Amino acid sequence: MTIAVTGASGQLGRLAVEALLRREAGPIVAIVRDPAKVTDLAARGVEVRRADYDDVASLDAALVGVRRLLLVSGSEPGKRIPQHTNVIRAAERAGVELLAYTSIPRATQTPMLLAAEHRGTEEVLAGSSVPYVLLRNGWYWENYLRGLAPALQAGVLYGASGDGRVAGAARADYAEAAAVVLSTDGHAGAVYELGGDERLTLTELAGVISAVSGTAVRYQDVSAADYAEALEKAGIPGGFAQILADSETGASNGWLDVTSGDLHTLNGRPSTPVADVFRAALAG
Repeated sequence: MTIAVTGASGQLGRLAVEALLRREAGPIVAIVRDPAKVTDLAARGVEVRRADYDDVASLDAALVGVRRLLLVSGSEPGKRIPQHTNVIRAAERAGVELLAYTSIPRATQTPMLLAAEHRGTEEVLAGSSVPYVLLRNGWYWENYLRGLAPALQAGVLYGASGDGRVAGAARADYAEAAAVVLSTDGHAGAVYELGGDERLTLTELAGVISAVSGTAVRYQDVSAADYAEALEKAGIPGGFAQILADSETGASNGWLDVTSGDLHTLNGRPSTPVADVFRAALAG
């Protein structure tokens, strides 16, 4: 049973391939735009196939013989629904027996801007002939690493989440869950709301950063508009800064607080402690 992972040179895709290798899941195909980025995976027996979400012919070629597929959501806001649709249609033509898609918590309900293209993709899947499973990945603790150095320098972690709780997990935790779903049976039609066991406010996260780093860091809540402006000044493009600021608002309203326990159940263990994620970043 051949299992393929799209975006396999990216952060989540590569970790999913690694998790499949650990599980000895059988033939694995890494689908990437640039095979030169995954020569190490090829050396370990992974079959590398070049494809682009915008190139239908390349997707058809890449999915030949594939029976289970992880569709890692694309990285180009505004283009993801047509790109994902290309993959889904290619999966239909290839006879893929299970497609797992990385979505967002409560995609059909959340007002977060980040959810719109995930919701659209879920609608395309619902109208397709491919059996599918939704991996509604919660927040990655790694998302906060971009602000780690400034927080340590200023002694302040800025955000716009108020007292909202974030059920974050390490990116590798979500990748492991994807590998479990792809390498075991009985997941078609399932919707997994995935979040970590630790449900922290950013005040509590600042406390973790303080404990791990040895530098006192406090949380300072600001308005979403001020947060977006600060992100733009830090070099983040305006559109993406708005999405990130909106995600902070979503967190403040509970949309990133996942309580299902699905991630723990799939992986058979607690999620990686946030302290470990930040400790590894500081050590690296």
